[in-house]
Order: sequence, then C-alpha cells, then structure tokens
Amino acid sequence: MSLGSIAWLSADCLGQLENLLKNNDLPIEDIGECAEIFCGMFDGDRLVAAGGLEPAGNFGLLRSVVVQPEYRERGLARAIVEFLLGQAQLQGREAVYLLTETAAGYFENLGFSRVERAQVPAAIAQTRQFAALCPDSASCLMTALTSG
Repeated sequence: MSLGSIAWLSADCLGQLENLLKNNDLPIEDIGECAEIFCGMFDGDRLVAAGGLEPAGNFGLLRSVVVQPEYRERGLARAIVEFLLGQAQLQGREAVYLLTETAAGYFENLGFSRVERAQVPAAIAQTRQFAALCPDSASCLMTALTSG
C-alpha cells in the first residue's frame, strides 16, 4: 500500500477529517472553523492520518494527531508531528503546546515535556481547544522550538 506525502487539507476533506476525529473520540466542534490548520496523509482518496497546528500568538497548539487504527505502528503520527513542528519553526513560533488524555507518554517520547496548565502562555490558554473543548483532566505538554 502506497501512502501519499503529508499535505495541508482542503475544504473538500472536511467530512473525512470530521469522521476520522469523531471515530477516535477527538473533538470536532470547531473543525469547520479551523480545518485549514490540519494536514494529513492519504491512501488513495482516503484520509488515514491527520493533525493540526493552531496559531496562538508566538506559540502553536498541536491539535488532534490521529491515525486510522489499521495504519498505526507505521510512523505516521510521528511524521505528522514532525511536519507540524517544522511548520511551527518556519512560522517563528517559540514553542508548541498540546493537550492529551491518552497519549502523554507518546509525546514525551517525541521530546515534549509535561507542564502545568496554569503555566501556559495566555495565547494558548485562550484557544477554544484549551479553554473549553479538552477536559481539565487532559495532560498538558510543550516543546520549545529552536530558532534556525
């Protein structure tokens, strides 16, 4: 099976993105407002992995990194994260934050560190994902980006 390279998602992928997120218990409430911040990988016409990078001041918020179950353990999530971190660095972001209920250990293995939610910059704390969509029980992690 041949997977395509990572690409920014277009508006016509919105339904597939919503289904992928919903089927993996990730929030979809604001996807219609921010679909353009998501990238993905396709197998033919089927979206099999995705993730987003929401700009927030000098920072970025990593959003909903997800891979179809039958495509897991192939490095797709890592590739999505590395792509998005590269984009954040190109955009001049100082750091990237994320919230997760199930994958804190995974992101720690990718170089993220746990931080207290109260310690995040105001720009991150004010995102809808942070303020309302993810529960308070979600772990908060961040990685600082080096300037190039």
